[in-house]
Amino acid sequence: MKRWIIAFLLLFPFLATAQNFEDRWTGHFSYVSVKDISQGDNKIFVGAENAVFTYDLSTQQIKTLSTVNGLSGEFITSVHYSEAFKLLIIGYENGLIEIVKDGEENILKVVDILEKQTIPPDRKRINNFNEYNNNLYISTKYGISVYDLSALEFGDTYFIGDGGSQINIVQTTVQEPYIFAASESNGMRRAMVADDNLIDYQNWTTIMGGGFRAMEKLGNELYASNRSNAILRFTPQGNTTVVQTFSSQVQKFRLADDLLTITTKNSIHAYSEGFIEQSSVTNVQGFQIDLLSGYSFGNNFYLGTAEDGLLVVPFGSTQPMQILPNGPIRNSPFALDASPGQLWVSFGEVDSDYNPYPLSRYGVSHLKDTLWNNINYEDLSDAVGGEPTDLVKVTINPENQDEVFISSFEKGLLKIIEDTPTILYNETNSGLEKAIIGSIDAGIRIYGSQFDGQGNLWLVQSKLDEGLIKLTPGGQFQKVDISNIINPVSELALTKLVISREGSIFFGSYSNGLIGYNPRTDSFNKLGKGAGAGNLPSTVVRALAFDAQNRLWIGTLRGLRVLYSPGSFFDQGQIPESQSIIILENGVAQELLYEQSITDIEVDGSNNKWVATATAGVFYLSPNGQETLLRFTKDNSPLPTNNVQDIAIDPFTGVVYFATTQGLVAYKGSATAPSDNLENVHAFPNPVRPGFYGNVTIDGLTARANVKITDINGSLVFEETSEGGSVLWDTTAFGKYKVRSGVYLVLVTTDDNLETKVSKIMIIR
Repeated sequence: MKRWIIAFLLLFPFLATAQNFEDRWTGHFSYVSVKDISQGDNKIFVGAENAVFTYDLSTQQIKTLSTVNGLSGEFITSVHYSEAFKLLIIGYENGLIEIVKDGEENILKVVDILEKQTIPPDRKRINNFNEYNNNLYISTKYGISVYDLSALEFGDTYFIGDGGSQINIVQTTVQEPYIFAASESNGMRRAMVADDNLIDYQNWTTIMGGGFRAMEKLGNELYASNRSNAILRFTPQGNTTVVQTFSSQVQKFRLADDLLTITTKNSIHAYSEGFIEQSSVTNVQGFQIDLLSGYSFGNNFYLGTAEDGLLVVPFGSTQPMQILPNGPIRNSPFALDASPGQLWVSFGEVDSDYNPYPLSRYGVSHLKDTLWNNINYEDLSDAVGGEPTDLVKVTINPENQDEVFISSFEKGLLKIIEDTPTILYNETNSGLEKAIIGSIDAGIRIYGSQFDGQGNLWLVQSKLDEGLIKLTPGGQFQKVDISNIINPVSELALTKLVISREGSIFFGSYSNGLIGYNPRTDSFNKLGKGAGAGNLPSTVVRALAFDAQNRLWIGTLRGLRVLYSPGSFFDQGQIPESQSIIILENGVAQELLYEQSITDIEVDGSNNKWVATATAGVFYLSPNGQETLLRFTKDNSPLPTNNVQDIAIDPFTGVVYFATTQGLVAYKGSATAPSDNLENVHAFPNPVRPGFYGNVTIDGLTARANVKITDINGSLVFEETSEGGSVLWDTTAFGKYKVRSGVYLVLVTTDDNLETKVSKIMIIR
């Protein structure tokens, strides 16, 4: 008993369990790219880019595992399922290992390799897992580490390069009495597996030089692929022969059902003992083969593809069954737009300097209710007869949610109606024109766009004098010359665009700060960097949002500003000044979001602000910015990274979507847009059960509705006027103490006192 206690105490500092976030979060990850496959207990375990899914062969059910369940969201390189210990082990590019035990919710994080100071970060990659005699031999870019699956603790680490140096081990296998290690460029090495001193590099012998991609045993022989994709056979007698050479790159070796599976980039093969091919697949119906991983057992091939998920193909067939969890096309969402019950996502991208090169050719994804419809790039291109590259901004028509416009930062404006791409507006079919700078074709670089109250779509095009453009409901393009306020040719990019309640147009830029245009007076003004020029902290304006008070929130490369009186922006001779928000932090005045690179700002139904950043996650601010209501980072939420590129809010449900550079996640927010009446007023959770410490949301409110909560005796415990469609109650009596168990009445009155609604909340302590 003492031995186990000591082992646990020694192990404890290196292990942590991950938090499950399923109650408030939803993951919308892409599973199309299958990095590795394992199997056991009649299930297939699939490691996608940064999430995992399992396929139950008995029930045909698919289950996903992502950051919402506690995974890290880092890039997966290897997966292994141990039938003996009922453990799923996941290895990552950065050296992290996560362990999931069957039937348990908590995920064990093993950070020993990740946090090892003596191993350079670029050498921590987990290449492969090999289970033998209760141990897991972990192939890495520095060597081999041994992990005891029974004790869940690390044993020795073997640095087996010349002189004990670190070398990249791609795979190990045990063929008693030896353990073999194939390296990327330092040969094939072996040692006696029972040797107690394998940490001594001198106990490892090089049996062949050169570099290898993969290795596995089959029967009493060893097979390996060298860097030229030749398959070598090593016999117990010490003979080595080439038994096969593939024309495409060998990706994986796997062993199951006494079959060696060799996966290449465009084929998969199963061999029995003696290297006798039992079956192979070189093409499948309806898919182009581009493989990253593969497996075979039970007379089926399991193909891990780069873009189509998992394909199951029976031996002797070319007819596949696709196994792919519901999700978007990619894990790099760049732009979002939401309307009630739906979300559109585009994946085009530009860098921080708005450079579109190399051009991205990705499709778009549409979430409606709970189902994703993905339109791949080839279908987009074929439908519109053009190349809609770098799709960087999505705008849903608020008057017709089946109509969507997507900006291309190279080729024009894409229009989609009812999930069907209909036209790519460009220089050949519309009033749009290419920007030609000298002899250089800069294309049609459209970015920010928004609809005004008359159904016109306003948008900005970079590198053109007439860079402010209006697309009318009738399909006419009308242009506004902006060369009197800035030099469009020297300006790198025009960025986000928003419209005030008066109909004035405001758009950001890279070099010229904020530009405003008043269509009624045909006048311009701008806001620049520094005191006396507009007080922006940077000329690079990346995010703009008007709040419920018509204040303009401005996110720049180096901080946040607010324009409190945009209505006077165009006054004659006016040099408008934006203001920073000063907050008290530990009694010291600080500028809110000082020096933060802000990527997006969105205002919810309660006039609170969601602010996305490039390095610090997401901030949820009170209406005036004086209070940070929430802060989400990779460390305390399912955000897979702190680089958040865009935010969208479903105004009906309050769900907040976050587009990060490593995937899309959604938070079940409580702030909704105001309703027209009080017919749908309700409170949740209801009843409030013991152990609940959050807020109760009263939803379905009209704007500026008065909400009173009393106990059954009529004593008032809460009162607030709604900013949007909901308010939050912390179940206290005006913040003084938690209310007792009982029934509480919710009395709601519209601001004109013409409509009232009574609801009830049950509190159980």
